[in-house]
Amino acid sequence: MKLWRWIWLAVTLAVLVEGFRVALWVVPPDAAQGQAGRIIYYHVPTWAAMGLMFLTNLIGSLVYLATRNSNHDLAMKADALAVSTAEVGVIFCLIGLVTGSLWGRAVWGIWWTWDPRLTSTLVLWLIYVAYLLVRRFAAGPQMRTLAAVMAIFGYVDVPIVYMSTRWWRTQHPAPVFGGAPGSGMAPSMMPAIWWNLAGWMMWAVFIASLRYVAEYREQLAEQQAGLSALETDATLTAEARR
Repeated sequence: MKLWRWIWLAVTLAVLVEGFRVALWVVPPDAAQGQAGRIIYYHVPTWAAMGLMFLTNLIGSLVYLATRNSNHDLAMKADALAVSTAEVGVIFCLIGLVTGSLWGRAVWGIWWTWDPRLTSTLVLWLIYVAYLLVRRFAAGPQMRTLAAVMAIFGYVDVPIVYMSTRWWRTQHPAPVFGGAPGSGMAPSMMPAIWWNLAGWMMWAVFIASLRYVAEYREQLAEQQAGLSALETDATLTAEARR
């Protein structure tokens, strides 16, 4: 692992530890939800990291589709970036669903309800799981193209998830950030949000970078194996014609 990744990892862990300390012992409990409200310090940052990963997946998929016939090396890198960020995004989306369910059990008294926000998020998770299944278990450039198209259409659900609490009547709390006038959090609670937002975004970038390197190396190995097989076939054909 390169030096800059070790430095990034060390800084990330330090930020996460500080975020944990601030979230649990520095900021006061929520006035309405009590200690259960502290889960927002992880729920919101993990969903922000999910959004960053899915946005990067969208960009990688678009670049792959635009360059797959003209710049093979760039297309491979874009595809590797799309796959790696989709993997990390799916994990963070699942964490968001789990933390939301834990909060719902504590505050609503139920683990799950078919609320528009929850339902659209579950659909989002299933879309990207399907994307990864297509990308992983179906070989060939045609399937990579299909997966890239799936990722583009799948991203349409991201703004639907974000806007669901504005478009429909829902049990989910109103938007805390960027919502109606008067929305937001008390200034005394914001440090826990900012520390964890930074920490989990940095952690997502770190994991995605490791997966990107591994994915790109795997693609290069597959390409080399394919070229070697073609060379072997050409040699055998030439010898058979003698």
